[in-house]
Amino acid sequence: MTATTPAPVAAPEMRTTPVRRPSPRLRAWARRAPLMPALVFMVVVTQLPFVATLVISFFDWNALYPKARHFTGFDNYQEVLTDADLRHSVWTTVLLTVGVVLASLVLGLLLALLLDRRFRGRGLVRTLLIAPFLVVPVAAALLWKHVLYNPEYGLLNGLLHYVGGPQPDWIANTPLLAVQASLVWQWTPFMMLILLAGLQSRDHEQVEAARVDGASDWQIFRHLTLPHLRRYLELGALLGSIYIVQNFDAVFTITSGGLGTANLPYTVYQSFYQAHENGLASAAGVLVVIGSIVIATFALRVVSSLFREEVSRA
Repeated sequence: MTATTPAPVAAPEMRTTPVRRPSPRLRAWARRAPLMPALVFMVVVTQLPFVATLVISFFDWNALYPKARHFTGFDNYQEVLTDADLRHSVWTTVLLTVGVVLASLVLGLLLALLLDRRFRGRGLVRTLLIAPFLVVPVAAALLWKHVLYNPEYGLLNGLLHYVGGPQPDWIANTPLLAVQASLVWQWTPFMMLILLAGLQSRDHEQVEAARVDGASDWQIFRHLTLPHLRRYLELGALLGSIYIVQNFDAVFTITSGGLGTANLPYTVYQSFYQAHENGLASAAGVLVVIGSIVIATFALRVVSSLFREEVSRA
């Protein structure tokens, strides 16, 4: 007998239904959806109060006479820019910011060059030098006002008394310098950290090659280190300016805005809480925000250029 094999049965055709892919717009919204709560929160917390401040700045609005409120256009801005006291506060803000930023950068650069070297206890020294930046601003101002500047029991006059020196009233004699010194003490660690990061990103082989060729430490610093740190110096100056131009704690705590130390943020506080001029204070606050935005724009450009340089090196 011959075995007969059954003929293969053809499998039924499988019909595949095309899978619908979501549209690019839908995929984009799916990626953005988790960010929406944070975006809404940011708008509610930051943008809506700023819009309200912007609207109030166009009104002559004294909180003591709410029924006399009326629209004045740009009169408040004109008064901010033409009033002698307000102009003086703007000039004080410039002096305070420039002095603190420059002094902090120089001291921060010196400390960064020190910490870039290897020595015993470098970690402990680095921690101690960073500590002033971690102190609450009001606490730092109180420390300088009472522990250092006090003419009766302050540390500075105590040291001068020990060596037979004079006993000056630091805040009364040099009020703006007293405020600047406290801010320099607090912001020097911030500059030091930025510049130390820049120093540690140098090409060490290039530095060693320069030493082999007979270059001195000053020549290496001038021709290699300083050009490399240019972007980091710009970043530190811009970020420091953003924060220091808005500083209120040191001026309020050390001098209470007196003796010619009232900067623009303190003037805004004085106009709003003491004179109850809501419109004028809002106009001054808007100008501070605009100035901060301009500085922040330059800071972001510097940061993006730093990232581009790091990517090009990689």
